Amino acid sequence: MPATGVFSSPRQIMEAYAQKGYVLDEASASIVYVATRLEKPLLIEGPAGVGKTELAKATAAVLDLPLIRLQCYEGLDESKALYEWKYGKQLLYTQILREKLDQILQGADTLDQALRRIQDQGDLFFSEGFLEPRPILQALQAPDGAVLLVDEVDKADEEFEAFLLEVLSDFQVSIPELGTLKARRRPFVFLTSNATREIGEALRRRCLYLHLPFPDPEREMEILRLHVPDVSEALGRQVVAFVKKLRGDDLRKVPSVSETIDWARALVLLNASHLDREIVRQTLSILLKHHEDLDRAREDLRYGSPV
Repeated sequence: MPATGVFSSPRQIMEAYAQKGYVLDEASASIVYVATRLEKPLLIEGPAGVGKTELAKATAAVLDLPLIRLQCYEGLDESKALYEWKYGKQLLYTQILREKLDQILQGADTLDQALRRIQDQGDLFFSEGFLEPRPILQALQAPDGAVLLVDEVDKADEEFEAFLLEVLSDFQVSIPELGTLKARRRPFVFLTSNATREIGEALRRRCLYLHLPFPDPEREMEILRLHVPDVSEALGRQVVAFVKKLRGDDLRKVPSVSETIDWARALVLLNASHLDREIVRQTLSILLKHHEDLDRAREDLRYGSPV
C-alpha cells in the first residue's frame, strides 16, 4: 500500500495535509495515520459540506497518487463500478474476422476443426485488450497504487454494499472470462457517507471509522487563514460566527466549509472590513443556495445583528 511507512506520526500527517490546504485536527489525523499503517479502508461519515471528499483529495495530493473516484447513486451496479467490455471494438473485430473467415478456415477438413478455429478467434474478444476498466478495477490495476474514493456510498443500494465487501476483503476481483485479477498495489480506500441511510454493519466492520462534524470556530478560523490569507482576523471571526449561527437554524441546506471560504473571499474582494446588515444582505446567496433559506435569513437580519 502506498501510504504505509510514509508518515511517522499523526503530527506529521497534520503538517503534510496543511501544506496541501487541508486542516486536520489531531483526532482525525490519528485515524488517518492508523488507516495507513493497518492498510484498512476508511469510512468517513458526516453532514454534506464538512470536507469528507476533500480529505480523500488531500490524501492523493500528499501521497502524489492518482485519485480515482466512484460516485455512488441508486441503481449503481458492478458493471459501472468494476468493468465493461468494449462492445464497439468487439463488433469492429467481428467484422474483420468475417472478412478473414476463408483464411481462418483454410485447411479445416471437418466441421469440428472449423468450429474450434472460430472459437479460438472468439476468445480474443474477451481478453484484457477489450476490457474497459471502471473505477474499482482502475484502482486495483494502478501500478504505483492509488487513492480510491467511493463517494456517498449511502446513496447506493444494499446489494452494492455486498459487492464492496467482496472487493475490500481481498482486493481482488473475479472476471469469468479472465479469472481473478489481484491488486498490483493495494489502494488507499475512502468511503464517504452523508448518513442518508444506515450503512450495513458488515461494511462498517471492514473499515476504520471517522466522523467529521462541522469544524469548531477555532478550526474553521484556521481554515480561513490558510485559504483566505487576506482576510483580517476581526472579519474572519465575524464570518465564522455568522456561519455557525446559520448552521444552527432550521435551513434546507446549511453552508459548507467551502462556502464559508467563498464568502470570505468575496468579502475581501468587496473591501469589507466588518460585517453589517447591508454587506450580508448583498452577499448572502454565496452561503445559501435555496430561496426559502435566503428569505428566512434576510428576515432574521431585519431584527438582529449579523453577529
